[in-house]
Amino acid sequence: MTKIKQKAFSDIRKHGGDILGSNEFARAFSQAHHKRNTVASHSIEVAVVSLVLARALSKLNIKTDTDDIVKGSLAHDLGMLGRVHKYSCNKECYKGHPEESVLITEGILSERDFSPKARDIIRHHMWPVTNVRPTSIEGTIVSIADKYASVKDFFATPFRKAM
Repeated sequence: MTKIKQKAFSDIRKHGGDILGSNEFARAFSQAHHKRNTVASHSIEVAVVSLVLARALSKLNIKTDTDDIVKGSLAHDLGMLGRVHKYSCNKECYKGHPEESVLITEGILSERDFSPKARDIIRHHMWPVTNVRPTSIEGTIVSIADKYASVKDFFATPFRKAM
């Protein structure tokens, strides 16, 4: 494992411990997501990619908030838990799960530990699929990392030969 990924995992444990240790995140390891993944493993991948991007930006003197990136990344899809029972179709899920993710995260983190920026990251992570842009560089990073991880997961799934 590279030093950059080691640092990312260290930051995830440091800033995301409450989320990682929650019952909701434990449930997220059994919720299927993006063909072959789970909500939890996808969210950890998004956090790692987001932190790698943030580190690259720091080399350009663009500062980001690691705490908000980690919390937003880990919690962005918690609203997907129980999606079959909550949402009637994919379009409804795409629109509804970000706000549901915020509500779930409010039950995990204290008001003091859940910043307005982290809330915004979660609410707007579906951009550009939705038309509402994130309001911070951290939100843009997480949104891009989310799309990257989703596409990576899609193409990692083996295609079946036509019979």
